[in-house]
Parts: sequence; structure tokens; C-alpha cells
Amino acid sequence: MAMHPFLLTNKTIVVTGASSGIGRACAFECAKQGAQIIALGRNKQKLELLMEELKEISKQNPDSLHSYCILDLSGDLKEFRGVIDRYIGNKTRIDGFVHAAGIEKTIPLVSMKSADFIELYKLNVVGGLELAGIFSKKKYVSNHASFVFVSSITSMIGRAGLVGYSASKGALISAVKSMAIELANKNINVNCISPGTVLTPMILKYLQSLGPEEQEKRKQNFPLGLGKPEDVAYSCVFLLSDSARWITGTNLVVDGGYTAK
Repeated sequence: MAMHPFLLTNKTIVVTGASSGIGRACAFECAKQGAQIIALGRNKQKLELLMEELKEISKQNPDSLHSYCILDLSGDLKEFRGVIDRYIGNKTRIDGFVHAAGIEKTIPLVSMKSADFIELYKLNVVGGLELAGIFSKKKYVSNHASFVFVSSITSMIGRAGLVGYSASKGALISAVKSMAIELANKNINVNCISPGTVLTPMILKYLQSLGPEEQEKRKQNFPLGLGKPEDVAYSCVFLLSDSARWITGTNLVVDGGYTAK
């Protein structure tokens, strides 16, 4: 079998939450590895900027035709299929899907409202599962595809104020195991990545709200220091590649050693 210079050459990868943070880093690193990116997100301006930057990355691969689609995962799920048909339809087959979109709410349990739980689950879980269901159909998927869901180490550890968020991220890990079994007959492997504290714009804003001592304590909890979005993206690239073809239903912890302690 001929070897390609990049891990994702000739693959089409869909990334949610691609306008910022981990999703943006995943789009970048996948493009660097030769993939054609279909970026999903809510912020048109940021997605257009991403497209320009991806074009620069892909100059060495002129066949890469990156595109974006405005899609609000907290919106009406009934509209998803129509949007996907309009932007993707019969134009291409999906080789990989990354659900990196998500929100975090740090709220004590006694202050959580039903609306907070619903918002967390709709964006972090339901939207991603709905898209996975769509992309797993023969109309959209290639002969062998990989789905990756970005969870969190808070699905495995306790942290005050994150009951709703932790529950939503834990739901992804459970769903991935069942999806891996159900979609195996379609040659789709499904996995999770659980990052620790990653310096995304959202986390940087949160850290700035803490005092110097609290910030230092947070950093000291990670033996290899706090992570960068690309640290998660590198793992994502591996799980999307043919090198991971025999890995499914697993949860890869990428946390700088936090949960090893």
C-alpha cells in the first residue's frame, strides 16, 4: 500500500465548534495533515477568517477545498438535516467527524435551573449525537470513517460547581461506547478524547477571574503544565487517521498527568 506524506491525505473531516478553541485547533491540525475541512460553527466572521488561514496552510495541497457551514447546535434539531443536505449533500463523503463544540457553566447545584441543564445537554451532547446519526448514513459516510467526541476529565473526577457540565461530558463517553458497537458494521470507529485544563479563550478568561494563588494552584495540579488546544488536536488527528483503524469505543485522556496522581 502506498504511503502518503500526511496522515489525513484525501480525507474530508467535519469539525463542530471550529470557530474557536479546541475545534479551531482540530481544523488547523487536520488541514496540516492533508484533510479537506468542513467547519461548522455559529460565528460567520470567525469561520471566514478560519477559511483564509486554512487556505494558507493548504497551499502545498491545491486540491484542498475547505468550506464552512453556519450551524447552531443549540437551535432546532429538525433543521440539521436540511442544512447538512444543502451544504454537503452529494458533494462529498465524510471520512471523519469531530464534535468539539461545547459550553461550560460553573454554577453550584442549588443554583442550577432546568434551562441550564437543557442548554448544556443540547449543545454538548444532543447536537453532536444528532450529527453523528446523520453522518453515519450511507449517503454521507465513506467506506471507513472515524468519529471523535471531545469530552473532559470532569467526566471522571469531581469538581464543585460543574455538576451539569460533568454530567454532559460523561454522557458522551457512555454514548461513544454504544455507538462504537452499533456503527462497527458500517466500518465507523467512534472514540472520545478527555482533555484536562486547556488554554482556550474560554479557560483563559476564567483563569483571569481567579486570584494569583488560585491560578498557581490550578497549574500545579498538572504535572506537565496546562495544555494548549493543539495538544488535543494532535490526538484527534491520530484517532481520525488510518493508524487508529483498530481503536474504537475508547476514551483517550489528554491531561498532562492530572488524573495519574
